[in-house]
Amino acid sequence: MRSSLAPGIRILRAVSRDSWYRGLIIVMTFLCYTCYHMSRKPISIVKSQLHQNCSAVSGGPHNASANSTWCDWAPFENANYNELFGALDDSFLVTYAVGMFISGIFGERLPLRYYLSCGMLLSGAFTALFGLGYYWNIHNIWFFIFAQILNGLAQTTGWPSVVSCMGNWFGKGKRGLIMGIWNSHTSVGNILGSLIAGAFVTKAWGLSFIVPGIIVAIMGVICFFFLIEYPEDVGCSLPQHNEETEKDEETPPLPPSSSTEEIYNGSLRSRVNSTNHASSDDLVLHEQPAAISFLGALRIPGVVEFSLCLLFAKLVSYTFLFWLPAYIVNVGHFNPREAGDLSTLFDVGGILGGISAGLVSDTFGCRATTCWVMLIVAAPMLFLYNQVGHDGISTTIGMLILCGALVNGPYALITTAVSADLGTHKSLQGNARALSTVTAIIDGTGSIGAALGPLLVGLIARTSWVNVFYMLIASDICACLLLSRLVFKELRGCCGNLTKKRGCCLALNQKTVLDQQ
Repeated sequence: MRSSLAPGIRILRAVSRDSWYRGLIIVMTFLCYTCYHMSRKPISIVKSQLHQNCSAVSGGPHNASANSTWCDWAPFENANYNELFGALDDSFLVTYAVGMFISGIFGERLPLRYYLSCGMLLSGAFTALFGLGYYWNIHNIWFFIFAQILNGLAQTTGWPSVVSCMGNWFGKGKRGLIMGIWNSHTSVGNILGSLIAGAFVTKAWGLSFIVPGIIVAIMGVICFFFLIEYPEDVGCSLPQHNEETEKDEETPPLPPSSSTEEIYNGSLRSRVNSTNHASSDDLVLHEQPAAISFLGALRIPGVVEFSLCLLFAKLVSYTFLFWLPAYIVNVGHFNPREAGDLSTLFDVGGILGGISAGLVSDTFGCRATTCWVMLIVAAPMLFLYNQVGHDGISTTIGMLILCGALVNGPYALITTAVSADLGTHKSLQGNARALSTVTAIIDGTGSIGAALGPLLVGLIARTSWVNVFYMLIASDICACLLLSRLVFKELRGCCGNLTKKRGCCLALNQKTVLDQQ
């Protein structure tokens, strides 16, 4: 007597082949960008070790007053250490911002698997190079700046590639929620980067960079072997990118006497009509649509507004990314490792904020309005965090999670679901090859703000941290103002749809009454 099919196998068979492949793409791209962000975080943890309060460090010289900077790592022992830290941040971020505009163009014209894999290998090497400065006993600021510039260029390969790959596999229906969950890789990477760097920062800070660099390189090799760029490469169904096609399939049925075969293979698409054509020599080949130009991408409705909004939103987010541990050390009086651990709570809030923003925007269909509401609420919360955020450990934890959700929620939504929406906008008439360029424009513009934020903090923090938070609040307000036109348009559209639905319901009720009579 044969036993029934195993329950686990039943579950496996219940999941379609398409779902397995789509799950693989989510996991692969998630891990890839988690590694990218993990390698960016160590610099914020190590800053407090490169320049610290030497009087509180044991094991120093007997006459510590004669050498109050004995425990610092030159050249960060002088009074201008904040400016030097700002230069390190900006050497990475400015290069990243400039390189991003170019990276999107390459991303559309090169195989994504090769492009992403090479980028990860290079990023891992340059991240480790910064940490090798510890073992090579290098004290020249230009070595560290050079390593940051190279890493900034290498990391521009990541975001356009992973967003393009996700856009190729997933349609618009639940994109906000799916990408809201998927975008938690940013916060997960920050958390892992903080924990890994924190584990080595007080012993040998060079390992805080070398270990993440090795992990990034290993993930690049895995990406090369397993990443799938397009669903048609493995015979999976194509996603629907426009709401109109998802709600109503308008493709007319073929006559009974005809048969059509769609062949997808890289850049070729063939159609054969068996009633009119008898030989394979008569195949009509259609080349894949050409990649969109930079100016063409700018003309897509909403690209400019969301790009400029992200400039200010990312300014706030990256200020916290690069300076939150140092702020916690200076204002909250925690040691570097404790500050690194506490800073991960901001990223935990970012995960919750990204998922919430995606879910709400999917439910109501209002991406810009969702961002606008979260940004406008974030402004007073930032002020409150600076005022009372250190009045107890429970208050610190609560405020970090709340501020992380409000700051990173709009940033996550714009860089994922909004970028994918605009990259597959209906004005492109089905040409999804704009994804990489649109993503690069939006994230590249945002990266300009990401470069400005840490630079401004390096200058403003010398006056007071209160002024830093005033700058962050002003940036949030500017982001809200830049979205005003899109928010008004969305709200007007929602009101119009509501009026139309009420009219349809009224007409249906009247028809029901007449039918009953």
